[in-house]
Amino acid sequence: MRKITKVEAKKTGPVARKRVAAYARVSSGKEAMLHSLSAQISYYNDYIGRRGDWEFAGVYADEAVTGTKDTRPEFQRLLADCRAGKIDMVITKSITRFARNTVTMLESARELKLLGVDIFFQKENIHTISADGEFVLTILSSFAQEESRSASENQKWRIHEMFKQGRPNTGRMLGYRLFDGKLYIVPEEAEIVKHIFADYLSGMGLTIIAKNLIGAGVPTLCNGKWRVVTISQILSNEKYTGDMLLQKTYRLDYISKKKMKNRGELPMYHVENSHEPIIDKETFAAVQREIARRAAKFQPEAVPPKENLFTSLLRCKHCERFFRRRTANAGSKYAKPAWICPTLNEYGKDMCPSQQIPEKILVEKALRVLDLPALNSEALRQHISEIHVPAHNRLIFVFTDGRFEEVIWQNPSRRDSWTDEMKQAARERQQKIIERRRENEYGHQSQKG
Repeated sequence: MRKITKVEAKKTGPVARKRVAAYARVSSGKEAMLHSLSAQISYYNDYIGRRGDWEFAGVYADEAVTGTKDTRPEFQRLLADCRAGKIDMVITKSITRFARNTVTMLESARELKLLGVDIFFQKENIHTISADGEFVLTILSSFAQEESRSASENQKWRIHEMFKQGRPNTGRMLGYRLFDGKLYIVPEEAEIVKHIFADYLSGMGLTIIAKNLIGAGVPTLCNGKWRVVTISQILSNEKYTGDMLLQKTYRLDYISKKKMKNRGELPMYHVENSHEPIIDKETFAAVQREIARRAAKFQPEAVPPKENLFTSLLRCKHCERFFRRRTANAGSKYAKPAWICPTLNEYGKDMCPSQQIPEKILVEKALRVLDLPALNSEALRQHISEIHVPAHNRLIFVFTDGRFEEVIWQNPSRRDSWTDEMKQAARERQQKIIERRRENEYGHQSQKG
């Protein structure tokens, strides 16, 4: 006789889903970046969503400018979230999208592996958390780095050959478009260029010219705002005379891709009458003389360079420009160093609603955040990669290890900033005013009597 025993089903809890994020480097340029980022978010949302055991943890995307770790804020944020235990796996398209050199690749992969975070490279079909993942990754990333170097060298050779032939490698400039190796005039843009040259020779400053263009609704090539530096570049560009000076800049190396001004490191090529001019050479020469005259007139006295603690650290989140140092209330007894967004300084609050920040407050907050007794540039940059200014009276310190810390500050009242000497002087002034009033009242009463 058969014996049948009932085995009760075990109650199981919900299966924990793996939190999966994606990392990408998207095309430069605001519109291109937004489009590419939107497409990749949609792709990875669908790709990860098809797996029932995966949970979408977001897409981290940097501009495709450099592959170095320290200059990629989204990569730093990804690492910070991995360290905080928010992510179990990272998906990226390929090794070259994750990092351009073997050292950065292995450092990041090893750190995440110790945290229990897997990296999956789709193109190479590699999981770093697997037994042979690091071995294969070392070999492939070395090949990828060499491939990147080779491609960079090929690109440099191609550009150099074009320069030797008197052909520009790009034609993205106001007034011209590049077609089949030659610059052709865009008539409506050429008129804008002519107005800029004429306005400058009439005595207008760069800021006024930029403000007039903004006020008239004249578009820029990238649909951004007209800036002083843009006007300055137009006024100094020899291509508007029909000539070209090629290879004025170059890239430092294939990893950082840092753009450098050519000061004789590489040959330059001067091409005369290469295309139709927009500005005649006499007008262009007159503008260069005027630029030199104004520069000599307003040239500040030579002073020893001072260490500016927050240069290229303090970023305005309204317009993404770095704050500059200036002296607030210059020429008065209240003169103090402060930091201001260049857009606010040049165009006013209509263009950028940020605010000026006293340097004293920045130093105080940095000391508190870093827990240091004193501050210098080396100590600050060792720990802080950027300081974001998202709104009034708010600072976000971004650490080099990816952490964030938000700080609230208040501008002290003028009374709080007065010294004892200043307060005493104010009391004496007030006392003199009271005594003069009494004397006037006494004299007026005597006349009546």
